[in-house]
Amino acid sequence: MLESCQLCPRRCKVNRLKDEKGFCGIGRFAKVSSAFAHFGEEPELVGVSGSGTIFFSGCNLKCVYCQNFEISCLEEGKTLYPEELAEVMIRLQEFGCHNINFVTPTHVAPQILEALEIAIQKGLKIPLVYNCGGYENVEVIKILRGVIDIYMPDAKYSKKESAEKYSLAPDYWQILKEVLKEMHSQVGDLVCEDGIAKKGLIIRHLVLPNNLAGSFEILDFIAKELSLNTYVNIMAQYRPCYKAYEFKELSRRITLSEYKEVIDYAKLIGLKRGFDLNV
Repeated sequence: MLESCQLCPRRCKVNRLKDEKGFCGIGRFAKVSSAFAHFGEEPELVGVSGSGTIFFSGCNLKCVYCQNFEISCLEEGKTLYPEELAEVMIRLQEFGCHNINFVTPTHVAPQILEALEIAIQKGLKIPLVYNCGGYENVEVIKILRGVIDIYMPDAKYSKKESAEKYSLAPDYWQILKEVLKEMHSQVGDLVCEDGIAKKGLIIRHLVLPNNLAGSFEILDFIAKELSLNTYVNIMAQYRPCYKAYEFKELSRRITLSEYKEVIDYAKLIGLKRGFDLNV
């Protein structure tokens, strides 16, 4: 998979086994920025002991407004070999984390599988979370069937113009729809035990200013093509970061009315999980 890399839709075809680097900026081995018990994720992931997040450096989107641009775009982090990455997973489990949360895993899926083989032999057994940007090669997602317990993709855009302008991914929406269907077919709606996520799909949608994301069409697709019981975290925390100030339309936070408009629409079409129904 790494010899002529086509892990994501960009299909750079570089030989990452020889440490060649394509759009994502990562070669043979994964780079990790940080790994810790995260208490800022969805409540169903955090529980009482936190979500065991592993932040991978590099990204196949590199959005102009990325809030983690030092990691995703500037690729800050430390190279970890498979044995080291496996040990990170084991330590997070020993700490008591409810899951292992792979953040931005798209471009390092083989490296994760390589490390998982070691970690599972050492006793790793908590659920695995695939926390991604939604711009995936669906064939890779199919390979992950039976490995990943919880898929947590972003649903960034339904508008081609926005996806191209801000993430250099004009085909984002068409690919995302196929990917969401595959993820949902594998794990279904989110299932929790005692309030803790065990298996299923969580979709994150960040509301952008000036309706640049095309929120209504995204929600329509989820409601009609996936399930009205889909967990959708509709997020209001957009703020201008990285290169956002170079784009006038992105250079401000969203308003309460912009956010409420999306929440109201989600409720109108029958969605009910993952967001505050009282907004």
